[in-house]
Amino acid sequence: MQTMDSYDFSGKKALVRVDLNVPQDANGRVTDDTRARAILPTVNKILNDGGSAILMSHLGRPKGKVNPGMSLKPIGDHLSGLLGKPVIFASDCVGPDAKAKAAALKPGEVLLLENLRFHPEEEAGDEAFSKTLSELGDVYVNDAFGTAHRAHASTTVIAKFFPNDKLFGHLMQAEIDSVGKVLGAPQRPMTAIVGGSKVSSKIDVLQNLIGKCDELIIGGGMANTFVKARGGHTGASLVEDDLLDTARDIIKAAAAKGVKLHIPTDAVVADAFAETANTDQCAADAVPDGWMALDIGPKSIDAFRAAILRSKTLLWNGPMGVFEMKPFQQGTVAIAQAVAEATSKGAFSLVGGGDSVAAVNQFGLADKISYVSTGGGAMLEYLEGKVLPGIAAVQG
Repeated sequence: MQTMDSYDFSGKKALVRVDLNVPQDANGRVTDDTRARAILPTVNKILNDGGSAILMSHLGRPKGKVNPGMSLKPIGDHLSGLLGKPVIFASDCVGPDAKAKAAALKPGEVLLLENLRFHPEEEAGDEAFSKTLSELGDVYVNDAFGTAHRAHASTTVIAKFFPNDKLFGHLMQAEIDSVGKVLGAPQRPMTAIVGGSKVSSKIDVLQNLIGKCDELIIGGGMANTFVKARGGHTGASLVEDDLLDTARDIIKAAAAKGVKLHIPTDAVVADAFAETANTDQCAADAVPDGWMALDIGPKSIDAFRAAILRSKTLLWNGPMGVFEMKPFQQGTVAIAQAVAEATSKGAFSLVGGGDSVAAVNQFGLADKISYVSTGGGAMLEYLEGKVLPGIAAVQG
């Protein structure tokens, strides 16, 4: 398979699927350009080789209709500043304007196509639409890990029109490599930290990880379901009663496979789901009636931290509590700091999933983690062991 390093883009027009689905303020100004910055190595490699780049992306959910508020034009302007050169903008991703501007593109130039999702054919994975897009370039580069789990026209179907000229961008390759280091052949011991509010959204992740990790830490709201499954009293905490048997099955599977399972033993509790609520600490399995567990307590922090610091490979997906509220962020901060400390001592750490990534960014620790993933839903499905269509299409 071709790679960014082995492929010569000289004189080629590279059609690059990127993820420019970035947050903006009311005036269209980009408020967080992490995803835009992440594509720079790929775009610069193409330009430095003497090629040109045609960028395509979606923005928001316009549901197949043109929505001026979801135009990529302001993002193109921002990208121009990051690249230090003009970004030509096409008023559509297909049709006469896109065709003419792509045809006129010279080596070293960058063209950004308008929002792919202004066309219903994009999300439908329409073959004719994919073929029309493919005709704009000579080589297809997929650098959009965040949409790799979607079998859309620009992420999957288009690849078949480039049988010998399809490859992953630097960002996509880094995502694939980092998951490989964690789930493929990790250095031992390998510890997975899984948090978040609900077990239901993480069942497949937990089941897949049990066969691969040495220690498994469970935190966040989902931990309450495990505490109750073991016979604990959880008060008014969020619990998925229909998943108590599933939680017991996961506990049994961990024991059968020799995986050390860590479930909180104490909690920070509140009498309301609010920053101004009354708070207290108690045993995780003895939460008073009317109170709810909103963070892990100090004993759990100590136990989880010890597990993290004896690990050589770390995967973190999901916060330990309601970290958006100050009284309930200590558990998540402590885990983030422990992961950063273990990394500084030589462990490989991968943080994936929107909330965990938000947490390491908020606490200023992103540069102390080995790899911070850009894909929320895509990372979750990858950790579940699923084949992502955007990856399979390029590898196939």
